[in-house]
Amino acid sequence: MPDEPTAWPARIKKLVTDSLAALFDQETAFGRLALTHVLLIAGDTMVTISLAGSLFFSISPEAAKSKVILYLLLTMAPFAVVAPLLGPLIDTSRSARRVMVVVSGACRAVLCIVMAGDLKSFLVFPEAFTMLVLSKLYLVTKASLVPLIADQPAGASDTAGGQGSPSQEPRSLAPRGHEGLATLNARLALLASLAGFAAAVPAVIVLKLGGAPWVLRVDLLVFAAGALAALRIPIRQVLAGPSRSAGGASSRARARGRGGRRSGGWERADGPLESLGLRAVTHPEVLLAVSAMSVLRGLVGFLTFLLAFALRRGHAPIWWFGFMIVASTAGSLSGVLLVPRARKLATEQAMIAVLMWVVAICGVVAALVGDLAVQALLAFSIGLAAGAAKPAFDALVQRYIPPWAQGRSFARFETRLQLVWVFGGLLPVVAALPLTSGDIVVAAVAGVAGVSYLTGRRALRHRPPALRPRDG
Repeated sequence: MPDEPTAWPARIKKLVTDSLAALFDQETAFGRLALTHVLLIAGDTMVTISLAGSLFFSISPEAAKSKVILYLLLTMAPFAVVAPLLGPLIDTSRSARRVMVVVSGACRAVLCIVMAGDLKSFLVFPEAFTMLVLSKLYLVTKASLVPLIADQPAGASDTAGGQGSPSQEPRSLAPRGHEGLATLNARLALLASLAGFAAAVPAVIVLKLGGAPWVLRVDLLVFAAGALAALRIPIRQVLAGPSRSAGGASSRARARGRGGRRSGGWERADGPLESLGLRAVTHPEVLLAVSAMSVLRGLVGFLTFLLAFALRRGHAPIWWFGFMIVASTAGSLSGVLLVPRARKLATEQAMIAVLMWVVAICGVVAALVGDLAVQALLAFSIGLAAGAAKPAFDALVQRYIPPWAQGRSFARFETRLQLVWVFGGLLPVVAALPLTSGDIVVAAVAGVAGVSYLTGRRALRHRPPALRPRDG
């Protein structure tokens, strides 16, 4: 048995090497998705750097408030397009998800050239909004792609799946095993972090040497490469729901005759919203998890802007805020690295519950000590909790929601997560909270949410067998 102190670094190293190996193994479907993911995330990083500048630190705190509020609303607005309009399109056919990724990358490549000439014009705002819409569209589509390409050979035919019985469906369409989906999500999150760091260095160099327009012109090549990589993602599964599969009409009629709409643990409501593809499939485990994930995402936004404005009001050196950002980023990366091992020891639900309590305890410690270094510890803990909980949450959606409804479901859930991030960020912008008061808010919210999540899961386990959802 390996020595435990040395086992953890070895496991972290294994996750990094396995993730990089999956990226460079272009004979697998996951490797091709990973390459696409790396390129498009790198492109997003370069866009962010090109648009960075005098939004916050070069102006007074009072003037920064209006600009920060505008920024928060701008980050929320794209989901008004993605959730109701584009989400259902992701689920329309077996190739729609790949098409969405290609369109997202290609359109952002074109926008880079357009934005490069409009950086000093008012037109940059609608162009940046469109860029955000396309970015969110990709992230939603990527999440719904993972269960379809998991363990699928890259050379698999895109037309497979239209023949044969349901029992002969591709293995990657079967309900996922315990730690598989969480690990794949963690690998993609880790690769995204590495891609962001790798893209930031040349982007900053180009920004210093040639200015923001040239960062966007270089970014054109990155997004174009991402679109080309997306063309190579094989999708062979049929995404048709019960009404379009063999015998689907009769099974749906039987469901209406029983007055029930439950199958395999998920619920589907008949009605005009469903016929338009605007209603997401729900599952009790997913609903509980999205509530907990929403709290963590809201706390990320809350602490980010709490620290920013508190440090500005206290005239702290700017490097302190940079240190807090580094601590949060390091925590997020650490959370991602711990997911595969943690998933072997506990379920996704247990992971989320523990992470809530970690944040609550660190919030109490930060409130009692009140030192800036301890605030960095709190930023690290919230980053770790959010970084580890997101792959676990995605895995729950991918396992409990049927493939034909995952696009609209992820769109709805990501919209909710973005809304609570914006709401959490607005609170310290509107109300000037001291750091200690903010720490108490973090501890109280995380503690109450942890109790609520455990209570909800216990109630779910004690439901009568006839009402208890099945895992799959």
